[in-house]
Amino acid sequence: MSTKHKPATPTAPAYPLSSVDHALELLLLFRSRPALRVSEVAEQLDVARSTAHRLLSMLVHRQFAVQDPATRTYRPGPRLVEIGLAAVGALDVRTRMRPYLLEVAARTGETVSLLVLEGDTVHFIDSIESQRTVRVGSRFDARMPAHATSAGKAMLAALDVAEVLAIYPNEKLAVVTEHTLTTRTQLLAALDRVRAVGFAINLEESETGLGAVGMAVLGADGRPAAGFTVAGPMQRMTPGYVGALAAALHDGVAAATAELLQLRNC
Repeated sequence: MSTKHKPATPTAPAYPLSSVDHALELLLLFRSRPALRVSEVAEQLDVARSTAHRLLSMLVHRQFAVQDPATRTYRPGPRLVEIGLAAVGALDVRTRMRPYLLEVAARTGETVSLLVLEGDTVHFIDSIESQRTVRVGSRFDARMPAHATSAGKAMLAALDVAEVLAIYPNEKLAVVTEHTLTTRTQLLAALDRVRAVGFAINLEESETGLGAVGMAVLGADGRPAAGFTVAGPMQRMTPGYVGALAAALHDGVAAATAELLQLRNC
């Protein structure tokens, strides 16, 4: 008795795309099978063999699958493996950085977050929310334009200018608030300032009423492995307070960077 394709969730989207659904279900089949044949895919997804072949051919085209020339079976491709490794890497960074995040949160009393750079976007992979009455909420699992966040700018500043230009091929940037940097020229100038002072600031660039200070944690390869940000209400973000947050953040980031540097020497 064969196991037919079943919906992955109790409720389907209002306008489902069957081709996308089939492709995603096909990828999930690799969880339990190291290799797949066209006939197996057709049976499991309850589609025609020609449809199964087209789905597999597209995955091969995008390097999510590869075909063994001898057995004609399909197995996970390099892109699928890269995604898995990236997810594991993010979890590893989160685990290693958690103690330093807790330390910075305790020293500042503000909301502290851990971010990773994903192209021109930052992904908040951990966040410790402040216990103050007036505070910034947790940003866990949020994604924002990198140029509109303090940690994003700090990580971008750790890259070569050529890499930044590759990430931002166009002059115009996405605008989040009226204070967001709007051009690549402005961003490059801001990154120069970050390199000069050692930290980045975000004064209502990602959200009205929010201020933040960010720094990059460098990995064993000297590249930004993650970013720390301390965020609070704008009414507390006086120049003196921003300086105090930067000092507290510096100690935590220095210790985190030192740990990652030790990994290279092991």
